[in-house]
Amino acid sequence: MAGLKKILITRIYIIFLILIMSGTISAESNIQRVEIFTDDDITFAPDSIFENTRAGLERGDNGRMIATGVTIPAFTTPARITAHLTLKPIPLDDRTVCDKWDRGGSVRLVLDGQPPVEVVKFITSYGGRDEHAVDISHLAPLLKGHCRFEGAIDTWVNPAWKMDLYLEIDEIEDETEDSLYVDFIYNPDWAIGLFYDPAVTAEKMPENGYETEVVIPEGMRRVVLNFLSSGHCTDGSGADEFVPKDHVIYVDGRPVYRFMPWRDDCRRFRENNPYTARWSDGYWSSDFSRSGWCPGDYVTPEQIDLTDYLSPGHHKIGFIIENIRPKDENNHHGVWRVSAHLIGWKDMVRTVKW
Repeated sequence: MAGLKKILITRIYIIFLILIMSGTISAESNIQRVEIFTDDDITFAPDSIFENTRAGLERGDNGRMIATGVTIPAFTTPARITAHLTLKPIPLDDRTVCDKWDRGGSVRLVLDGQPPVEVVKFITSYGGRDEHAVDISHLAPLLKGHCRFEGAIDTWVNPAWKMDLYLEIDEIEDETEDSLYVDFIYNPDWAIGLFYDPAVTAEKMPENGYETEVVIPEGMRRVVLNFLSSGHCTDGSGADEFVPKDHVIYVDGRPVYRFMPWRDDCRRFRENNPYTARWSDGYWSSDFSRSGWCPGDYVTPEQIDLTDYLSPGHHKIGFIIENIRPKDENNHHGVWRVSAHLIGWKDMVRTVKW
């Protein structure tokens, strides 16, 4: 399903370009570029080995996380904001790379008093270079002034990866009322981080699920929950990576939405996975369907319209992942990487899909 969404988005964008070139719609743009990470190492090693790290870059989690602060230039809306992310495996020699495995990772926006918001959530390919251009226009309310970004890859290799990241902010200065482009990237007026936990397990899951409180501002006419979730297992077999699990969203103690993260289009990314294993039955590891992700691609959010349940004022939002595989006698288990944020509009919009 996520693959079909991306195909649809690509087709809409192509149609838009055709309309622009033909003069059917008009749109003048003012593009600003914000550099965040440039050829920065992410690797598993004691932080002390990075004493000569470039100015302005911080490291944590034994080198597996990098962080920096940048100033986002002021921009007017509507605007398309694109995160351009490149992940590069570090070569071991002329024929191979140091880290050949698929690794979970993300770029996060660190917020005061809120959980981090995942700007791009991804899984690396099996030792291949990945380039992603991800539309993050829905995060416009959070991309103001000084912003702190973290980049992380869950690697256990030294050296491992390099990361490049920059934002492209494209302001639309002139548009027609019925412009497909403006409808496609209509920016929200409000956003807030709700959850971030890169290691949700059966043992950590509260009996009644995760829950947090939120205050919906006055004037919000549409509110959408973006929920990013990917399932994994510590032994690379079975649940929760290759067995889908139901997610249930609650508002004020009431179940309002049920979904099951799943990707069945991973075969499309075989070319991005040069070190994927081929099994005796002819299948390749990177081809297998998985719980919400594919090696070499980014994770798209489940977009859940909660307008009917979230009137202005105080509410509680929660979630449960059902039947997570518990630890076995060998200490192997299922684990989910989860984050979620809310976005809201003061005006009704014709679409919230980007």
